[in-house]
Amino acid sequence: MGPLLRRHYRMGPRDVLGDHPVSGVQTLTPGILRLACIDSEAPPLFSRADASGKRLGYEPAAAELVASAMGLNIEWACMPWDDMLPSVRDHKVDAVWCGQGIIPERQAVVDFTDPYAVFDETVLVRKGDPARAPEDLSGYRVGAIEGSANMRLASTFPGIIPVAFGATEDVFGDMLAALRNGEVDAMIDDDVVTVPLGEDPAYDVAFTARTGNHWGIGVAKDNPQLLAGLNSALAAVISDGRLAAVWAEWMPHLPFPLTTEVRA
Repeated sequence: MGPLLRRHYRMGPRDVLGDHPVSGVQTLTPGILRLACIDSEAPPLFSRADASGKRLGYEPAAAELVASAMGLNIEWACMPWDDMLPSVRDHKVDAVWCGQGIIPERQAVVDFTDPYAVFDETVLVRKGDPARAPEDLSGYRVGAIEGSANMRLASTFPGIIPVAFGATEDVFGDMLAALRNGEVDAMIDDDVVTVPLGEDPAYDVAFTARTGNHWGIGVAKDNPQLLAGLNSALAAVISDGRLAAVWAEWMPHLPFPLTTEVRA
């Protein structure tokens, strides 16, 4: 596990879901929500933590919003991608809030909240590469995070050679470096982080698949109280428009997708 990055917030003992104390929510340390993440540069989702441990981006801001609705402080635990779900399962952290598309392989390990984001998937290639459709990728080495929805999509492209990434804290940076250096010919990740890279002189956007991946917060299967508390807080900040405001701050180029996605 990587170093713990602590964020502390001033908030009262009562939540915004009603005029009553938060009850029934169990965390490893009372009053603190310890969240697994990777320490990677993937704006506008998140950026590397600064020297003080501060993380910026949509995910940290959304996590702050939901935690404050529950009357909890946040403690970030940075670790390699592959360690995040096991850390939740083994109660080293309370939850994972870091790019977790809700797919069956992950649901076998943890339970997921309702979604806090919905994204499509985009294939990125080196500048000047002519690929613009799945069939153009035949024979290409295509990088994606191991066990991800992105890798599942890549496996449907005819004739590609899948290349799995996932053993480091900066897996997204590793994939970009591999593409830039010619170790892979293409990479696939969610549109929110890949489409902006089409403006980078090193890359071109090949195409976007309209998959509508739902992202959720992963919680240990034996902690239904925390799952319910997160869902209640998430529903509250969606219904009152506060999560939409955070989305618009960080991702104004994407329409907010959650008006009807999350159960009340």
